[in-house]
Amino acid sequence: MQDVSHADRAAFATANGVEIANQLIDGSGLRVDRMRRRGRGAGINPTGRYEPFARVAFDDGWNSLEELPPFKTEVQVEAPKTIITRNSSPDISFDRSINPYRGCEHGCVYCFARPTHAYMGMSPGLDFESKLFAKPNAAELLERELSKPGYEVRSIAIGTNTDPYQPVEKTWRIMREVLEVLEAANHPVGIVTKSALVTRDIDILSRMAAKGLAKVALSVTTLDRSLARTMEPRAATPAKRLEAVKALSEAGIPAMVMMAPIIPGLTDSEIERILDSAQSAGAREVGYVLLRLPLEVSPLFKEWLLRHYPNRYRHVLSLLRSMRDGKDYDAEWGKRMRGTGPYAFQIRRRFEMTARRLGLNEARTKLRCDLFTPPRGTGVQLALL
Repeated sequence: MQDVSHADRAAFATANGVEIANQLIDGSGLRVDRMRRRGRGAGINPTGRYEPFARVAFDDGWNSLEELPPFKTEVQVEAPKTIITRNSSPDISFDRSINPYRGCEHGCVYCFARPTHAYMGMSPGLDFESKLFAKPNAAELLERELSKPGYEVRSIAIGTNTDPYQPVEKTWRIMREVLEVLEAANHPVGIVTKSALVTRDIDILSRMAAKGLAKVALSVTTLDRSLARTMEPRAATPAKRLEAVKALSEAGIPAMVMMAPIIPGLTDSEIERILDSAQSAGAREVGYVLLRLPLEVSPLFKEWLLRHYPNRYRHVLSLLRSMRDGKDYDAEWGKRMRGTGPYAFQIRRRFEMTARRLGLNEARTKLRCDLFTPPRGTGVQLALL
């Protein structure tokens, strides 16, 4: 095992790429053995961008390259001091959100949240989907924050960064506890997920929805099971997500379908089919986001695309760059979600016309903020007078 600086790493990989491309490598940014990463989305595990060195495994001729174990899901406890995250981005519809977990076991290769794992000194690659952080005190913190004098009520978004219903939620049940606090306080909430596990909480969500306090969006990126299996390896199948939409709708919970992201040259051909399936499942609202490749997500996605769809590699990137001013990603507000240019316009018009034909988006669900009652539970600071 050798330590190399990030500046030297590119030269090392260029000089030795042919020989080491298929070796068992951890932390170098090069491909990890297929059997070791079985069932995962990312094929590489590059060192976090804030780390001064990258560790590169190589064979020194003595056949001493150690065999490393498979990437198993590990969960560490994180103890934050606050749970509500605020933002002032002008191109998104919410100003506050909650993330019960850091990292996501779904392993969606395109996930724009992957770079956040670098803040923990970990890789946005395989580490992001196998080394997770849970926040078991989330409900307690939420209750405390909602009870603060002067708290201004607005809808809280959950699932905007990592999925609150990812597989580990079955054990930790943090999202369930958060919903219990929100219901008790009559606080509005909007949820985004790729998991059918959301139907577990229909009892709470239906009661909240009856008061105009809850809505749920299921992300459906493709109806192709094979594509979904490689692109979102541990998320629910597309059919299960649509079944969840139907179950939510039948329980009186406003259910939306998000095609997020649309990948040009790979999934954009499914726009009409996905919207038609969404309408049949009971969704009354739909939306989309164009593929985003910030920071480390770009090389991760490119490696995945080259591995699974090499014949589409150049076409997909060419279309994407045509909508991103010639770059892999444009972070400018107002452009990052939809892109610009003729192809972006074509996607937008197809989406809008199909939604109109199916009677979707005729009305937008607005959540109520006037029923809020500050919590008065254990751990909440009492008023002095």
